[in-house]
Amino acid sequence: MTNTPVIGVLALQGDVREHLIALAAADAVARPVRRPEELAEVDALVIPGGESTTMSKLAVLFGMLEPLRERVAAGMPVYGTCAGMIMLADKLLDGREDQETLGGIDMIVRRNAFGRQNESFEAKIDFAGIAGGPVEGVFIRAPWVESVGAAAEVLATYDGHTVAVRQGNVLATSFHPELTGDDRVHAYFVDMVRAGL
Repeated sequence: MTNTPVIGVLALQGDVREHLIALAAADAVARPVRRPEELAEVDALVIPGGESTTMSKLAVLFGMLEPLRERVAAGMPVYGTCAGMIMLADKLLDGREDQETLGGIDMIVRRNAFGRQNESFEAKIDFAGIAGGPVEGVFIRAPWVESVGAAAEVLATYDGHTVAVRQGNVLATSFHPELTGDDRVHAYFVDMVRAGL
């Protein structure tokens, strides 16, 4: 296939390996990204689930926070799952005072909104723009979107709460599609990236 995108997975913390596998299955070249020079070599980035406060601290520690903000502001396609969604929010509810986000989507996100670790669950999610029926969503201490601005498009809801949002080149889901073996959300993101190459 021509114009195969090179997509990084932010490898500071979280389920990096599963995203690398899902991206490769969706015909992208996938590689871990830990340093600014690695970020400079990718066309797009996935920010995995994990612990959002830890991830923001590690981004500062590794000198990644400002380079990430610059690339997002410059229009690099980014997809964030769970903690990645929190990192892409313009505003947070229930975040720590020192918690940094990258911004990118005009949305307010509530951390751990679906409950604690032992309240994790799976659900079928109707996802706008993805054919073949609902996608399987794994929710682990998942956030939800309290509200979105005019530029953001809601792609999926669950139980009355927004769980997938897109704004331009930036995509975010509350849930983890990389844990299901269904690569359609990653394929959707790869198509977004490919459209901009």
